Amino acid sequence: MELMRRVMQKNRSALEQLYERYVKLVYSFALRSTRKEHAAREVVQLVFTRLWTTEKYDPNKGRFVNWMLTLTRNITIDYMRKERRHGKSVSMDPEQWEQIADTSINDPGRIVTMELLRERIRGAYRFLSESQAELIEQMYWQGYTLSEISEVNHEPLGTIKSRLHKSLKILRKHLQEWGEDEHAE
Repeated sequence: MELMRRVMQKNRSALEQLYERYVKLVYSFALRSTRKEHAAREVVQLVFTRLWTTEKYDPNKGRFVNWMLTLTRNITIDYMRKERRHGKSVSMDPEQWEQIADTSINDPGRIVTMELLRERIRGAYRFLSESQAELIEQMYWQGYTLSEISEVNHEPLGTIKSRLHKSLKILRKHLQEWGEDEHAE
């Protein structure tokens, strides 16, 4: 995209044009993810600041709008983690995190595949203990780091890592079985 190439060359006019063209998309994505206007405005500022200072778009790796939404998603998650570390309430349920992850997907076939996989993962949860399922939720859907989980649960980091390893192994086993069943049909 020519406009982004000019932004990477520090052309202020190009950044203004890019902002005008994509601010509504970035803001609506951030607002839907955070559900707070002030947080969405901060995410918008962080996204366009990052575009100006460090981000490099490679057109060979996909469409610009998808790249922009992925960047917005990552910055939104980082923002929410930072807010949580500072004691501000930014809890999201797994459905909201899934919504953040799926917004940039435009291919209907991929959407269906992702939904089927999501259902299989939820189904595989029944093979996990309560503490294992909670760990997966905290790590992958709520965005906590292993260190944060260790601190919150008052458990050694090694214990958390071991539980995560066992949990993923169980999920992998049951998801592989599902994949083999699908190929057998």
